[in-house]
Amino acid sequence: MRIGVPKEIKTHEYRVGLTPGAVREFTMRGHTVLVQQGAAIGIGFSDDAYRAAGAAIAADAAEVFANSDMIVKVKEPLPSEIAMLRPDHLLFTYLHLAADKDQTLGLMKSGATCIAYETVTDARGGLPLLAPMSEVAGRMSVQVGAHCLEKEQGGAGVLLGGVPGVPAGRVAIIGGGVSGTNAARIAIGFGATVTIIDRSLPRLKELDAQFGTTAHTLYSTADAIERAVIESDLVIGAVLVPGAAAPKLVTRDMVRKMRPGSVVVDIAIDQGGCLETSRPTSHAAPTYVEEGVVHYCVTNMPGAVARTSTIALGNATLPFALALATKGWKQAIADDVHLRGGLNVHAGRVTYEAVAKDLNLDYLPVSAIA
Repeated sequence: MRIGVPKEIKTHEYRVGLTPGAVREFTMRGHTVLVQQGAAIGIGFSDDAYRAAGAAIAADAAEVFANSDMIVKVKEPLPSEIAMLRPDHLLFTYLHLAADKDQTLGLMKSGATCIAYETVTDARGGLPLLAPMSEVAGRMSVQVGAHCLEKEQGGAGVLLGGVPGVPAGRVAIIGGGVSGTNAARIAIGFGATVTIIDRSLPRLKELDAQFGTTAHTLYSTADAIERAVIESDLVIGAVLVPGAAAPKLVTRDMVRKMRPGSVVVDIAIDQGGCLETSRPTSHAAPTYVEEGVVHYCVTNMPGAVARTSTIALGNATLPFALALATKGWKQAIADDVHLRGGLNVHAGRVTYEAVAKDLNLDYLPVSAIA
């Protein structure tokens, strides 16, 4: 199969779909790989490194799309990229369609087959291709939140860890999944007072066993969320409903009641965000102030630590990408029920039920595809 790796064009996005090491795995198996010139120069992977791994270098994205069967990316395709997709293309990348109807309609119009990293599952019910970036985003959320709390960033001037004689900052984490757990680990390391809110009692028991007295756990109710949000210096939204839009668990009224200069970091912004006051931002302008509270809602948070993120993501996606290239997508999803869960769009139809429901579009079950 011909594998194409275009340069990411989202603002300040430096990650890349395949590392040179991953390219070598493809070329060793007889596949051809075409990488756009300078695709990973920002994270230290030169064009020569890709050539040494067996890839050819394309002058631009148009050449990559025109001469590839499968496109491997990191972020969702922007309109100029969607325009280059063909019905015979296989697209393998993050999509997050439930919060982006325009992208969904564009992919449907292209006729391409689109498999989303974020809805591929595993035997334990996890999301193995989302997990690495959730780990990065969770750890980053405390780092950027602490920075935003500094006075010159518009924050209240609170040091999360405090100092002797001064209370530590309070951090509320809504969602105890992968990103929330990693956020808690870093916030505890900062010395903050940490509260984790989740709706699963078994998960809360696991978190209690993991963190002990270094973190408090709360069952998720509107009242519990409101009290925790109002009392916190930093609120981290880490809610995930696989493939679907994030629920708005933090209302504008709750945000309004927070102390001025408090900070919210909405990790769920890729799926629309879990705060009513959240709206997407980029690394070029990552924050804004709403109701006196600093909001950090960057849709590609892990792109700020692009080298770490690229390698972590590649470790997870490579086995699936190799299966798609070696077997073809139909046989690959027939053989692997977990990869089958990643199919979101095919031949102009939405094939992931939660996306179709959230966007009010017709749904075609994967089982109906010949």
